[in-house]
Amino acid sequence: MENYKLVLPEHLNHHGFLFGGNLLKWIDEVSYIAVTLDYPGCNFVTVAMDQVIFKKSIRKGTILCFDTSRKREGNTSVEYLVKVFKDSIATGVREMVFSTYITFVCLDENGRKKPLCT
Repeated sequence: MENYKLVLPEHLNHHGFLFGGNLLKWIDEVSYIAVTLDYPGCNFVTVAMDQVIFKKSIRKGTILCFDTSRKREGNTSVEYLVKVFKDSIATGVREMVFSTYITFVCLDENGRKKPLCT
């Protein structure tokens, strides 16, 4: 699944670069959308991101592409790979700026783990 985000001034730090926390929030959102669509009727929470390494800087006006794909399914959890690319408006060149594995666990109405909905 692909999603896009435009980096606006309110997403930047005082040096004009994207706050890393905003990128992590967007990754959590787009992967939550993917897992929710893949497993209708399930309730999920994020339990892990495998690593947080920012590879390139991101400035105002950048269009980010979030490519989310399911990689592993367990009994109560599911893992997705999220790759983040920045697309140059001037050249059309796409460059990867971040990637991480994110894991969700399925919960019942009392907040306990439960098997994935099928």
